[in-house]
Amino acid sequence: MSGRVEAAGRWGLIAQFPAPLGARFARNRLAVAGLVVVLLFFLFCFVGPLVYSTDQTHTDLTQVNLPPSGAHWLGTDAVGHDQLGRLMYGGKVSLLVGLAAGVLATVIGAVWGAVAGYAGGWVDAVMMRVVDAGIAIPALFILLVVSAITSPGTVGLIVILGLVSWLVPSRLVRAETLTLKNRDYVLTLRATGGTHGRAIRRHILPNSVSTIVVAATFQVADAILLVAYVSYLGLGVQPPATDWGGMLSAGLTAAYSGRWWLIVPPGLAIILVVCAYNAIGDGLRDAFDVKGRS
Repeated sequence: MSGRVEAAGRWGLIAQFPAPLGARFARNRLAVAGLVVVLLFFLFCFVGPLVYSTDQTHTDLTQVNLPPSGAHWLGTDAVGHDQLGRLMYGGKVSLLVGLAAGVLATVIGAVWGAVAGYAGGWVDAVMMRVVDAGIAIPALFILLVVSAITSPGTVGLIVILGLVSWLVPSRLVRAETLTLKNRDYVLTLRATGGTHGRAIRRHILPNSVSTIVVAATFQVADAILLVAYVSYLGLGVQPPATDWGGMLSAGLTAAYSGRWWLIVPPGLAIILVVCAYNAIGDGLRDAFDVKGRS
């Protein structure tokens, strides 16, 4: 009997989200548009270079600051790099760092919040005071200080962003855990000698999947913005590597001279991708909302 209760509880809440989850998401046109935009940008950045091949490593001083033309669809920058190719190249870094850092932050926050909420008592109090102290310090400030000290590459940015961005997801998962830990299937597991770790792995985290997925979507959007901030200030990935924030920084002064192609494309790319991820997050939140869907 207890085995059946546990099996039912393990995916108890998730069982309420069968195939209609996709249908509910599809009814949100803005969310679907956001998903399309994200997919198009991934194709643009990862498949585009196979079609539109450019050299983004070596400089060419004979091709400096050229306007858009048939040879260079978005012109060239101050060192002769093809701007369209650089937009693809920089997009790889921005999208990969944002996605990886957002997932890392969500995983850390989910585990931290689940443990804190399930343990309760002084353990919960201590763990959440750590979260409160971390939230009191702006993540951008910590990121700038660490970036200035270490000059991180792509992997370094992912790790740093993940370690400064997990605080909000931890609060969300903790709140979900406080409601889940008193469900019958969790109490049955504990009564039959199940360990606390098993309860968290098999019940708390699986049944918090809606909160975790939505939080991850917003974390990716925030991470892309943070990468752009840091790179704009010259503390992100170092040349010849770049990202969209670095392209904005490099093209800012030239834009005042009328060379719009150096600043409009990367700025527009950041805005579109961040808005698209936020729209996806809103759509997922509405699709997972069991109380509101009635």
